[in-house]
This record gives sequence, C-alpha cells and structure tokens, in this order.
Amino acid sequence: MKRQATPYLSFNGNAREALEYYQEVFQGEVLGIQTFGEAEYPTPPEADERIMHAQFKKEDLVFMVSDGFGDHTFEIGNNISLVLELESDEEIQGYYDRLSEKGTVLMELQDTFWGAKFAKVKDPFGVTWDLNYEKA
Repeated sequence: MKRQATPYLSFNGNAREALEYYQEVFQGEVLGIQTFGEAEYPTPPEADERIMHAQFKKEDLVFMVSDGFGDHTFEIGNNISLVLELESDEEIQGYYDRLSEKGTVLMELQDTFWGAKFAKVKDPFGVTWDLNYEKA
C-alpha cells in the first residue's frame, strides 16, 4: 500500500459547502475539485455541478469528499468509507478477494474511466472500503 487508509466523506449535494467549512475550521486547502459534469462518465444534467471528487489537505490531515446522486442513498452514518491506494493488480485483487469473501460487493473490481482499477466492498462489520490502483 502507498499510504494509510484515507477517509472519504459523502454528501447529499452540499460537498462544496462542507469543503468551505473545513477550509475555515482546519485552515487547509482543497485540491482538485472535479464535478460529475466534467467527468467522462454518463450522468444526468442535474448532477453536473455536484462534486464527483475533491481532496482536502492540511499537513497530515487528508480526506476526500464527493456528492452523491441518483441511486446513491445518503444517510448519516453510511456517508464515510476508507480508501486504500494500492500499488499493483495483484495487491488490489488480493484485498478485493479477501474483503468480498465475507463482505458485500458494492462495486465490482473494474477498470475505470479515470485510469484506475477500482472496487467498493462493505466488510462484515459494516465498514466500506474503496480499493483503488492508479495504473501508470
């Protein structure tokens, strides 16, 4: 693994407002906001301005944020996952296989439009893991 697990916070259309709040509270910076409208991913027009992905950083404090839309059910308590940035096909496959054995696959392991291999799995204890391998 490249680093520790990174928290990923999901919001119900107010991720931009949350980022502004966190900037004020933690005095950090927002890195690379990408909206659903900017992504090469089919989304309805009403999702165009929602944040697909952004990162917040203040020294060692790092987390990512996103807005959901459509069938993404937002509920306080299920709006956080942990991202593991992995370094190889073998590593991501191994984590995916072990987590999905007793867990629930929320998104199958697959190649993505952002150039990564990605999967989302909820473990048997209710923790959601986002597995990501950025291909060179």
